Amino acid sequence: MIAMSLRREVGLLMEAVAQRAIIPRFQRLAGGDVTEKSPGEIVTSADLEAERLLAEGLAHLCPGARIVGEEAVSADPGLLSGVGRGLVWLVDPLDGTANFADGRAPFGVMVALVENGAPQMGWMLDVVTGRMCFAEAGRGAFIDDEPIKARAPLSRRPVAALGTQFLDAHRREHVHAHASRHFERVPIPRCAAESYPRLVLGENDLALFQRSLPWDHAAGALFVNEAGGRVTHWDRSPYRVGGSGTGILAASSHHLWEFGAEVLLGVEAGLANMEELIR
Repeated sequence: MIAMSLRREVGLLMEAVAQRAIIPRFQRLAGGDVTEKSPGEIVTSADLEAERLLAEGLAHLCPGARIVGEEAVSADPGLLSGVGRGLVWLVDPLDGTANFADGRAPFGVMVALVENGAPQMGWMLDVVTGRMCFAEAGRGAFIDDEPIKARAPLSRRPVAALGTQFLDAHRREHVHAHASRHFERVPIPRCAAESYPRLVLGENDLALFQRSLPWDHAAGALFVNEAGGRVTHWDRSPYRVGGSGTGILAASSHHLWEFGAEVLLGVEAGLANMEELIR
C-alpha cells in the first residue's frame, strides 16, 4: 500500500508542477528566462521553478531520502558525491530543455527513487501529451496505469537512435557509417524522457547514450528493464547509479541488446577508450 500510494502521489506532484511551472512558459519564454549555465548548456526559469517545487514535494513524501536535482548539482557539483549510497531522489525537472526553449516537443519531467545505486521506482511524464510512464523494480512497467511489455520488431531492420553528439566529428561519422550497415538510424529526440518510452512502444529498438548523468537515465533504465528490455553500461555491466560504468546501451529485448552490443561496442565501431570519450 505504501508503494502504491507513493506511486500515485509522485505522479500527481509531477503533473501539478508541470501545470504550474512548465506549461505556462511553453512558447512564451522571455529573454531573461533562458541563461547558459555552462558552455552549450542552457537552463530556463521553468527548469528552476519546477525543480524547486518537486524538491519541496518529494521532501514531504519521503523525508528520509536525499534529493539530487539536475539544477542543484549544476550549482553545487558536490551534491553528486555519494549518489550511489542510501535512499536518493533523482530529479530532472525539465528533460529536453533545448527543445522546450526552441518551442517544440518533446520534453518531460523525470523522477527516480534509488536505493544504494539501484533504481526502485521511476516516473517519466510527457508534459505535452500527459503520458505517464512508471516502473517499479520487480513489479513491471506501466503507461498511464496500464501494464506494458516492450515490442520487438517482426521483420524490419532494427531502428537505432545514437546519442553521439559529444564525439568529435570524425569519430562520430565513423560510428554512424558502421551502424548504418546494420540498423536504420533515426535522429535522437534530445530528450531521454522520450528516448526510453520509444524503446518500449516499438518506435525504436536500440538507443546509445554517451553520457550517463543519473537524473537522465535512472527512471528510463528501470522502465525498459521492467518492460522486458535490457539497459547496461558500455562495459556490459548492469545499469547502476553512482557506479564505475560509463555510457549506456539500451534495447527493447535481450536479443537486440546482444546484436547492438556486437555492432556498437565491438572494435569496428571505434568506441574504444570509453572513459576518454565520455569525459
